[in-house]
Formats: sequence, C-alpha cells, structure tokens
Amino acid sequence: MTSSTPPPTPPSTPPSTPPAPADLVVHGGTVVNAGGSAAATVVVTDGRIVAVQDPALPLPPHRRAIDAAGSFVIPGGVDPHCHIGQRLGEYSQLDDYASASIAALWGGTTTVVDFAIPDPGQRPIDAVAERRKLAEISRCDTALHGCVIQWDATTAGQIAEMATTGVRTIKLFTTYKDVVMAGPDTVLEVLRTLHAQGGIAYVHAEANHVIEDAQASAVAAGEAAAGHMPRTRPELAEAAAVAQVLATAEHVDAPVYFVHQTTAEAVDLVRAARRRGVRAYTETCPHYLYLDEGTYAGDHPERFVCCPPLRAPETVAQLRARALVGDVDTLGSDHCCYSTGQKSEHSHDVRVMPNGLPGVETRLPVTFTQLVVRGGMPVERFVGMFATNPARLNGLTGKGVLAPGHDADLVVLDPAGRRPARIADLHMATDYSPYEGEELAGWPSVVVSGGRVVLDADGFHDPGPVGRALHADPMPDHLIT
Repeated sequence: MTSSTPPPTPPSTPPSTPPAPADLVVHGGTVVNAGGSAAATVVVTDGRIVAVQDPALPLPPHRRAIDAAGSFVIPGGVDPHCHIGQRLGEYSQLDDYASASIAALWGGTTTVVDFAIPDPGQRPIDAVAERRKLAEISRCDTALHGCVIQWDATTAGQIAEMATTGVRTIKLFTTYKDVVMAGPDTVLEVLRTLHAQGGIAYVHAEANHVIEDAQASAVAAGEAAAGHMPRTRPELAEAAAVAQVLATAEHVDAPVYFVHQTTAEAVDLVRAARRRGVRAYTETCPHYLYLDEGTYAGDHPERFVCCPPLRAPETVAQLRARALVGDVDTLGSDHCCYSTGQKSEHSHDVRVMPNGLPGVETRLPVTFTQLVVRGGMPVERFVGMFATNPARLNGLTGKGVLAPGHDADLVVLDPAGRRPARIADLHMATDYSPYEGEELAGWPSVVVSGGRVVLDADGFHDPGPVGRALHADPMPDHLIT
C-alpha cells in the first residue's frame, strides 16, 4: 500500500483593505470651470481634489458629504488686487490679514494677492519679507505683488531675488508723484527685467501730469471736495497712460497687466495691442461695473472716493459691455478698508484724503449679479474672470480650477438666491458698504478652503492661521487667450 501526499494547502489570501474614506464629497451640483460645466461629484482628500466624477457613480466612502443640488459649484475665488492693513500717507487701513481673510472667505474668495509697497527708503525685497511676516495670521492662502518705485543699480538683483522667493508680479504706478510713482525709464526696465524672470508687471495707469493739472483746475474753481472727484482724475488720464505703457511693453516685448481699468477706451487699447501680439491684460473691479459717478451727489460722497474715480453712467455701460463680450480678463476687488470717519476728515480735498473702497467680501455677489444675472454672461466666463484667469496671471498653479490634483478650494452658490448687502451682515473692518441695501445674488452657501469647510449652513468655522504663502511659478509667454 502506498501512501499519498496530501495536496499542498493554497496560500491564504489576506482580506482586502477597504480604501480610506475621502475627507469630503460635494455632490448633486453643477461643477463649473472656465472651460465648461457639467453635473459632477467633487471628491476631496488631504486638501486636494482627487476626483471629479460622474454623478451617476456611487459616492465613494467619505467622512462628510455636502448636497449641492440646484447650485453651482465653482472654484474658490482668486482676488488679484487687495490692499490689506497698509499705511499710505497719514492713514492706516483698518484691517489685518486675519480680518481681511475671514471676510474674503465669507465672500467665496480663498486666495488673496496683496501688495508689498515699500515705505520711503525701504528696499522692495524687504517690503516683501515684511508683508510675508504679516500674512502669517491669514485664514486663506496669500500671494504678493512686489512694487518698484525707482530703478537703481540694485533693482535688477532684487527682482531676481523676489522671483526665487516666489514673487513674480510687480506693481508700478504712473501717478502719485513723489510717493509711489515710477517714471517711464523705471517702467521700461522693470517690464524687461521681470519678463526675463517669468513675471509680469501690474500697472496703475493714469497720466500724472494730466491729473495734477486737473486737480489744480478743480482747486482754483473751489471744486476739490469729494463730491467733485470725477473732475480731478479725468478719463483721458487713464487712456493716455495705458497707451504709453503699452508702447513700452511692445518695445521690450514684455507682458503687462493693467489694474482697475474703468473705461471702454482703456480696454479697447489693451485688446488692440493683443491683436498686434502684445501680451496685455485687463482687470476691472466690481465698483466700476456696478456704481457710477452719481454716488458723488449723495449724502456721503467721501465713501466712494477711489482712484480712478467712478465714471459716468454711459462709461459704466460701455465698460460692462466690454466685460460681457470677454474683453476683460479678471475681476479684482481693489479692497481698501477705511472708515467713514477716516474718509470724512479731509473730504474737502480729495488730494489728501484716503481713497479706495472695501470690497473683498462682496466681489462675488456684486459681479455675479451685474454680469451673470443681469447681463446674461455665461457662468463659465464669469468663473474665468473670478478665479481661473487671476490664478494664471499670478503664476498660482493649482488654483482657479476644479480638477484632480488642484487645491480643494470651492464655493457652492444658489444662482436663484438673493439677499441685500448690509454692513451689519458683512465682516470687513469698516462701518460701511458701497452696496448698502442692494439686492444681490451669488452669495456663497458653502465655502471650502484647502479642503476645510469654513462656511456652511451652521455659519463660519474659523480655521485659524492656516493660510499658506504661495510661491508663483514662472508664467509662460502665452498666458491666456
């Protein structure tokens, strides 16, 4: 009798490990990017989007789900133009990075770009370091524009050093003589040098000699008070400076970005340059699309003093038309947080009073109302202006798009929702809103910043000082079409 060898025991198969649950899924809504929109589910883990999946698929395992049915899900806003807690002349703005970033998040903006404007005698690179330190208390991610006032033998090296630290945009002013104004030679050198570093200059374009003459004429006529603001900074000054800077950019073959453009003529100059191959870009602001110079005839004209000033109704309508057809690239708030008291102190003379409007929190509802609801702008184009293009034009990779691998910054908004803007309900460090009582659409119902739900039906959830200092990547020659 022969013995048989038992068959070998097959190796045991270890039980499969279930996938780790996602941190968050946002489902039921219409996901909107600048390139298109569709019903989809956004899946978030470790602060990043890991999937944008077909809504017919089962929800993956998750720790939290947000039902966005009936709502748009858009990228968190990138505000390319904020002034936070800065001191200009004798006036200090009333906010800091904590309060400004909280207000930004309430308004659906998850990244703010501030300006490192040097104090008298301060090097631009040192102003950047100082701002970065101040931004450590921010609740949302931050980036910086440098600022050059006067070219000297050290400036090229400082621009290169700023680029290595992730600052590749530099602000230039063509006005405010003896304060922050950069002369034509400085503008030329900065445009050329910054382009070599993969950067782009941001230009406040108003012809200073025209403004100074207009202001002198207003003073002589007894019309320098806040109610006469439009007279002191005419539209012609903007067009003249835009044309000159465009010529310089074309000469050195460098890109250029114009902040807060207010007129169709200025926008048309930029578009014409684009057709000639100049990489030139237009930003406008909510107040130039929504308000007009009639506010200067009201009870508090000082509240609306900003530079450039609010324009005539027909100019506003023409600017809005340019935005609706796609001739405006970005929406920046130009946020400046002053109180009525500060703006009233010298309201008899606009040359010395603080200028600028609070707006980081209302950028989304004001422009969504004016452009999408009233103007019929496709929401995809709006997302481009609100988030995608500002991210691209600041070298902020990972921002402004809802796609796998990108930062989990998103906003849920009900396009049919409406509520009035009231300072009592807002969170900026000021005592007024330029839009007080205006019925606006586009208020966020949910805001996710860096994968954290900071705003939902239960209110605001302060994440603490978690905002990151973003480093701008070099920008390609062809930034956006």
